[in-house]
Parts: sequence; C-alpha cells; structure tokens
Amino acid sequence: MAGHSKWANIQHRKGAQDKKRSALFSRLSKEITIASKMGGPDPDGNPRLRLAIQNAKGQSMPKDNIKRAVEKGQGGAGEDYEEVRYEGFGPGGVGIIVEASTDNRNRAASEIRTAFSKNGGNLGETGSVSFGFDQVGEIEFAADVADADSMMDAAIEAGAEDVESDENGHFIYTGREDLQTVSDALQAHFGEEVTAKSTKLIWKPQNMVPIEGDPASTLMKLLDVLDELDDVQNVYDNSELSEEEMERLAAE
Repeated sequence: MAGHSKWANIQHRKGAQDKKRSALFSRLSKEITIASKMGGPDPDGNPRLRLAIQNAKGQSMPKDNIKRAVEKGQGGAGEDYEEVRYEGFGPGGVGIIVEASTDNRNRAASEIRTAFSKNGGNLGETGSVSFGFDQVGEIEFAADVADADSMMDAAIEAGAEDVESDENGHFIYTGREDLQTVSDALQAHFGEEVTAKSTKLIWKPQNMVPIEGDPASTLMKLLDVLDELDDVQNVYDNSELSEEEMERLAAE
C-alpha cells in the first residue's frame, strides 16, 4: 500500500481524531467550494463537484455542510484559490509530493518550505520527485464492504487496473481517465447503500523507500506538520514501513 495510507493508519491509532476530522472536513469543503465556483452548482453538469460531494458523503460530512460549501462557491468564494504542487525529499531520501489549494502562493510556499527544513527534509524543483510516481485514480472502500476476492472481481469487471485489500480497507486503482467510469460501475454494483470513502486522483509511487528508526520518526513528524497546514490538500510519499516500525511509531 502507498505510504500515505500507512501513515493515515498510524495517525488513526495515535488518536486526536476530532482534530483530524475537522481538518478533513475543511479540505473537503474547500474542494466543493472551488468546484462549485469553477463549474457551477449542479453536480450532474459538473463532474468535479459531483466527485467532491461524493467524497464528502463518503466521509459522513453533514448535508448542511455540503450545501453551505456549494453556496459559498456561488457567492464568489473560491475564485482566488490556486492549485499548486510542491515536491521535496524527507529523511532517508523519501520522496514527498504536496498538493495545495491556496489564495496566497507565497504563504503556502514559505510554510511548506519551513516544514521541510525543520524536519530533516528539503524542498526540490517541480518534477524532482513526481517522475518516480504515477498519477492514477484511487477508490477506497471500507474493509467490511466485501471480502478481498469479491472486491477484486467487482473492480476488474468495472475496468480497474489493480486492487489492494487489507484490514484498513480496499484500494482500487484505475487509469487516470477511467476513474469516474470505474467509480460509477462499482457504485452500481454495490448499490446506493454503499458509498466509497474516497474517489480521487493520487500520486502512486513506482518504487518504495524502506525507512526505520530515527529517520522514520522524523519523517512522520514532517508528514504530520505538512498535513496540518491549512493550504495543504494532499500529501503523498514513497516510504515503506515494516509492521514492527508502524507499531513503534504508533506508540510514540
């Protein structure tokens, strides 16, 4: 599984879920507002908004929050947001990609650069890390939606390229252009009572970088700091952690 998914699991086991959930809702709301501003308030005619609302529902965001975010975009909010990608390296040579949506590019760059420099990393040029990742679609379902074999059969039938299943859930990977088609097919297969936890384009590492000990601890701190920045929407990395290392980090 991609490193960011493992880190999410560590965060879950470490607690502080109210804070993390608040930050998640804020990011989902921002994406809905931007999508509404760019393509209009009708999800049927605005694929980006439809996907943003789908993700919000998958994380159990209240309907009133979703409605307010859509209306905010129509009221003029979101017009100043710029989407920017930053790339850099963390401890142990781990590659990190940071996606931000910001109304102040200088502020975002400064905060992200500081996070890297204070936690054993350094910000690089655009392309310095992303060449080692593939941008693909990822659809995440809860582990109890289906067993691994059933999910594999359904995903392949829907046109997915790969599936990874473990105790944390099912992760279905698609071609970049096939994300919505595969998502719709899986939704039809499982029915309205089942909602994907997330459906989005991600940066998936081509190769993983094993890391442990102090460098791993410092890397997790860096990822945590980046994740807490208001302008940051997504963080991806190519770290590989053993189960023992994950247990150690979760206990820190």
